[in-house]
Amino acid sequence: MSEAKTLDQAAAKSRLVLRSNMVACKVAFIDCKMKGSERKENYSLIGAGVSQSEDQVVNLREPHGFSLGVAAMPPGVVNNLHVHYTAEVFMIFSGRWLFRWGANGDEGTVIGEPGDVLSIPTWIFRGFSNIGNDDGWIFSALGGDDTGGIIWHPSILEQAARHGLYLTKENLLVDTSNGTAKPADDALLEPIDQETAESLRHYSPDEMRKRMVTVADRKWSRHALLGSVLPGHRAEVASIVGFGITQDRNQQADILYPHGFSIDWLRIDPGQEIGTHRVDAKQVLIVFDGEAELILNEGADKTPVTVPRQALYSVPANVWRSVRSVGDTPLLVAVMTTGDQKKHIVWSPAIVAAAAQEGFGVDHNGYVAPLRLLPYETQQAVAAISLTA
Repeated sequence: MSEAKTLDQAAAKSRLVLRSNMVACKVAFIDCKMKGSERKENYSLIGAGVSQSEDQVVNLREPHGFSLGVAAMPPGVVNNLHVHYTAEVFMIFSGRWLFRWGANGDEGTVIGEPGDVLSIPTWIFRGFSNIGNDDGWIFSALGGDDTGGIIWHPSILEQAARHGLYLTKENLLVDTSNGTAKPADDALLEPIDQETAESLRHYSPDEMRKRMVTVADRKWSRHALLGSVLPGHRAEVASIVGFGITQDRNQQADILYPHGFSIDWLRIDPGQEIGTHRVDAKQVLIVFDGEAELILNEGADKTPVTVPRQALYSVPANVWRSVRSVGDTPLLVAVMTTGDQKKHIVWSPAIVAAAAQEGFGVDHNGYVAPLRLLPYETQQAVAAISLTA
């Protein structure tokens, strides 16, 4: 495990992205002028993602190993068929959404509600619509710092051209309605042919449903963190995508395919907290409900940051942090952590000592276990920590 890092106050504040800091781009994609799609908005919160606009505002450009954006769409608005090269995971914040897939978008559908998570496979056409009555907001996580862009269905490129929109081979959007000249034909992106589109892998509705974790599907563990054995530290974890932060050996994510990141739900009742710890990878906390207070660093360098609903915070690897629920409702956070590997948590000496008093420690595989059953050397190491905590 690497040495602990300290964030100065300015750096700590700069990693907070409030809803008011998020800037919409209404011409991020080539379908943005098509009827039914002209009111959609794209936000790039971490990395540019797959935006095709040079005008896209990106809140945090620092590489995280993944990109995070938002699709914001009023009722009735459609996002058209396209293919991704890397993982795409939707975390629904608001709206009622219909997702469809297949070469012509007719191989199946699933419906997602607020709090649901859907991982759509790479290399298949997918599209989605807000079929609810409320404005829709979806956090969209993409694998990798370089996503490679997207492949549009050939019919979308054809329709976009009627509105004066073209894509270059460099995946840049050209809008001729503002006076920009149409690129030469040999500079334009060549559409995929229908035969190739139909040759891509097919997924049944049952297969896609297995890649979706609804609110009702969440499997919560009250024993997922060492600190949770302590009074005032009651936090629950539901593992969703990949090998995440759980320290419960009996807990497993519903979606285990490699994505380049993991996703866990974290739930903390008002007044409770997760005590001081650090993680060996970058971690992004997206607040879906309640309000979080993060305390970064230790000692004289402690820096508090409040993260309200619909905001996010990016914590660098190996920075000490605690998370407290300070709102009137339970804190619900989507936790994204870089990498496909199992994440390793280091707890502060005070937490290790207090957990030992309760009879618990962490085994050599990173899971919470009765301290009395751990190797003698481990018990002695914990005892030494307890003397100095």
